[in-house]
Amino acid sequence: MFEIRVITDPADTDRVTAALSAAFDTGPARRYPTRDGKRTRLYVTADHRPEPGPWPTPEEAYALAPSVIREIGWTAQTAADKPFGQDLGREFWLRKAALLDRIALRDEEDGAPGDAVVAATEAARRLIAYDRDGEGHYHGTPYWPEHPATTANPRGYVRQEYAAFV
Repeated sequence: MFEIRVITDPADTDRVTAALSAAFDTGPARRYPTRDGKRTRLYVTADHRPEPGPWPTPEEAYALAPSVIREIGWTAQTAADKPFGQDLGREFWLRKAALLDRIALRDEEDGAPGDAVVAATEAARRLIAYDRDGEGHYHGTPYWPEHPATTANPRGYVRQEYAAFV
């Protein structure tokens, strides 16, 4: 465990605190004005994040998932019922990404990966972007949206989040 001290512009304190939280396992930031009162001193107790474990397997992630047909229906109905200009929400993006991942897994089993794999990967990236830019309602264990392993394996991130969802 170690202590981090940062002197920053008061307008940047939330961004600095968020960046430290993304890089380390941190406690709450303590804020104090500098002597001149123009900047803020941040003190954060931090520790290195533990090494993440493996991604959940598809069998682990989708063990309790509804059938693919049912998820296709739910996804289509949710998209069709969405009022114009309203966000579909995290559940939609998670379930859509998981659905496309399950379809891509079947294609990969058949030895003919193609468009389904591309669609599943793009849907996974959309979920990651949503989680990165959203209100932080993701599971994030062991990999959070900004983690380099998430970028390298977006479909693994979907499985992790779906396993925590169901």
